[in-house]
Amino acid sequence: MPNSNGTTQLVPTFKVFINGSELPPQAQADVIEVSVQEDVSVPSMFALRLKNWDIVQLSVTWVDDELFSVGNEVEVQMGYVNNVETLLIGEITSLEPEFQAGEPPTVTVRGYDRRHRLMRGRKTRSFTGMKDSDIASQIANERGLTPDPTNTAVTLDYVLQHNQTDMEFLQDRAARIGYEVVVEDKTLLFRPRQNTGSEVLTLARDTELLEFYPCLTTLNQVGQIAVRGWNIKDKKPIVGQAATRHVSTTMGGTTSGPAAVNDTFGQSSAISVDHPVFTQAEADQIAVGRLNEMALTYISGEGVSIGRTNLRAGVIIQMEGLGERFSGRYYIIATVHSYTPNRGYRTAFTVRRNAT
Repeated sequence: MPNSNGTTQLVPTFKVFINGSELPPQAQADVIEVSVQEDVSVPSMFALRLKNWDIVQLSVTWVDDELFSVGNEVEVQMGYVNNVETLLIGEITSLEPEFQAGEPPTVTVRGYDRRHRLMRGRKTRSFTGMKDSDIASQIANERGLTPDPTNTAVTLDYVLQHNQTDMEFLQDRAARIGYEVVVEDKTLLFRPRQNTGSEVLTLARDTELLEFYPCLTTLNQVGQIAVRGWNIKDKKPIVGQAATRHVSTTMGGTTSGPAAVNDTFGQSSAISVDHPVFTQAEADQIAVGRLNEMALTYISGEGVSIGRTNLRAGVIIQMEGLGERFSGRYYIIATVHSYTPNRGYRTAFTVRRNAT
């Protein structure tokens, strides 16, 4: 809305929908804080903190209201007046009331995206003659989700899910090949890390970027990864290798973490024998995936920006004004969007980068 000098003033706001209906005015007036925590590795979470006391009736209110029943679908939107966007659609999984002497009661309504359904119950079973993407599709269908996996190409003779939740199992399969498990509304995505594209926005120091704390470290970097296994049919060893040339992208930089280590400290390598591999194609795929996952930890950082709905886990942003080494593209792995009536809308984020 325009202020007295004719410029536009951004007024932060939020909207919450429960089972498709907007939060009633009485509940909205009692909201103390709304937050959405996104993550590409664990279920994303929303939290609504409300006053939980009727000063006329002298009784608790929302903690017993069917509006916040466990299992209800919740959609959280944030942004600015006349411009809000959906940040998360999930389901209520818990209610957390607080009762303190001398303070009015409150309640936190908490829930997660539908990845939480993958965390219920442990299974032991096997999959034969399937790709990891096929396995992800089967599990999605079993859990009432729509599968949308990226084809992993390599057909696996035998895969064991050993006393694991579906979430643990899929994350384990994803981590082997540099993939991530994400749920958007009711769609399960089993996909490569999304750090190879273009940035969706730019954050400049001292304007949109309020805080940023990056760290570059070579301690976890090596120039080559080898994955070893045994071919039980041919009675021969299997060795899959990945080197600096297999880094999928340098995210606009020139020197990846593995290449920097080789150039500075000499050739180095790591050997992986912690998971069974049965074919050369499987070993090669795991080696490349692990190299890229390792490279993406070369630079990490945490920051805070003014509230931005396009600052989302799983996208690339451009950072400017940080010097040549730390300016550039970063992959967001987690965000926290929060709104309070006093402070307004803020977005905290965690990022990674694989090159300088």
